[in-house]
Amino acid sequence: VQLQASGGGFVQTGGCLRLSCAASGFASEYWAIGWFRQASGKKREGLACISNLDDTVKYNDFAKGRFTISKDNAGRKVYLQMDALTPQDTAVYYCAAETTVGICNFIEGTYEDWGQGTLVTVSS
Repeated sequence: VQLQASGGGFVQTGGCLRLSCAASGFASEYWAIGWFRQASGKKREGLACISNLDDTVKYNDFAKGRFTISKDNAGRKVYLQMDALTPQDTAVYYCAAETTVGICNFIEGTYEDWGQGTLVTVSS
């Protein structure tokens, strides 16, 4: 699966951004796409994921309320709406695809393919 993440940029505290992940080359019927992020000097962490197996949507606890994941009807683009951003949200954001069973999770090792990342910078 080829993944292209976009939509990152520079925003002030309290602002919002919508990230997009364009996916192509699915070989399996079921998939899950997750959004992860990695801040400088920190481990990568999962934010949200969506699966077409049963339309499952999951959020990591710290992402609930400010982040919203969605997909288009064709299932070829997955979005991450991010609201009320703070400097702590500054990171490189990645989308990743899991196509073995299509189950949402935040375990990096289960995702076979990763996009190149898009940088989000939130100023104070």
